[in-house]
Amino acid sequence: MDPRIDLLRAFYGGLPRDRVKLETTEHGFDFLAGLLAGGTVLEYGELTLLGRLHKYKLARLPARQFDEHLAAHVAQTRNLCLYFDGRANDLFCFNLDNNNLVNSSALSPEMEFAVRRLGEILRGAGCEPLIVASGRGYHVWGRLDGAVANELLYAFMLKAGVATAAALQLAGHDHHRIKFNFYPDPRARDVVSLRLFGTLHAKNRVFSRILAPAGLLDEAASWEYFADHLRNKTITAARFHAASEALAAST
Repeated sequence: MDPRIDLLRAFYGGLPRDRVKLETTEHGFDFLAGLLAGGTVLEYGELTLLGRLHKYKLARLPARQFDEHLAAHVAQTRNLCLYFDGRANDLFCFNLDNNNLVNSSALSPEMEFAVRRLGEILRGAGCEPLIVASGRGYHVWGRLDGAVANELLYAFMLKAGVATAAALQLAGHDHHRIKFNFYPDPRARDVVSLRLFGTLHAKNRVFSRILAPAGLLDEAASWEYFADHLRNKTITAARFHAASEALAAST
């Protein structure tokens, strides 16, 4: 088995596996019949007219099919997206998107400042983030050693987001050019999903590289960084709660 599959299974192991969203160029009745084999249910399908990635939201997914989709994700023939649990999770993610309506795929100076500052805020609180380029911005992940209630995760992310937005403003940047989304959001369930690390961007087919303190890594180095982060950068529950209290006191 490809060792990258084990890495992804371990990092995202706390997320539900019975429902997924797929992004793929594959389509047609035969393909759909294969997706729905074994009792899988199609909740919706979105076929794009431009021939890029089509989207399929699947529920009641058997374990065997999840493993097949994970293998296809690593092979870069499909992008696998997962949903968060509705009550508690051992992962949280800041989704920073470029809010530039003229060219949303070009990262703005505000975006580059924001992701750096957010990383500094999290590291300063003792929570080492995994920062992944998403095409229009970055996904900033935190992995915990146990599940935490979504309300607490959201409150923590909101405080860090506010501190980042304040730093943008103090530096003379327009914080409105950045869209901050926080996952999991206790107000929503099974509505939005996030792509796993290891994807190719839908438009430019560029690998979702990891942003390390020294800069963006190439694909091979990104996988090595991901493996090291999984082994050594998991956030303990005690550290998370201490970080949450520290952010609350500073904002």
